[in-house]
Amino acid sequence: MTPRLKELYFKEIQPSLKEKFGFKNTYMGPMLQKVVINMGLGIDGNDSKIVKSCVEDLANLAGQKPVITKFKKSIANFKTRKNTNAGLKVTLRKNKMYEFIDRLTNVALPRIKDFRGLSPNSFDKYGNYTFGVKEHIIFPEVNFDKVDKIRGLDITIVIKSLSNEHSLELLNKFNFPFKKKGDN
Repeated sequence: MTPRLKELYFKEIQPSLKEKFGFKNTYMGPMLQKVVINMGLGIDGNDSKIVKSCVEDLANLAGQKPVITKFKKSIANFKTRKNTNAGLKVTLRKNKMYEFIDRLTNVALPRIKDFRGLSPNSFDKYGNYTFGVKEHIIFPEVNFDKVDKIRGLDITIVIKSLSNEHSLELLNKFNFPFKKKGDN
């Protein structure tokens, strides 16, 4: 079954972006490529029980098993050793990506305490959007009772686009809650 957001993109959003920006072809417009979710473990990366619970939580909210990332160098000031666990990473593509974005915008982000909107200034020079979430428990898939420690997430949405303006318009069409210019 095709995700609701994917159908919406191909039937409504893509043609409207083509018309708005005057593209010659519908595929010249901005398009989602992947979503990358990162969770840093820090000192807890050495404890196998904590790593296992974090892997389960991230697998539940992403829909696929995460990869355990390792440190590349030993740095004494950060108390890191080469080849020890640094964090977890999941890359979502195709249908899972659209399902995750749908749950993120309609269920998870409204559950954040004192949420005022996402910053529209978090685009890089390629049009990709990155933001952080302080609590991974905002997703309903994570069982609050089994969580030993609340952890943060970094979510990167990789977008194929010609400019940041096109990427911002695409995310607005996907119902991302951005701050308005007059809001603080």
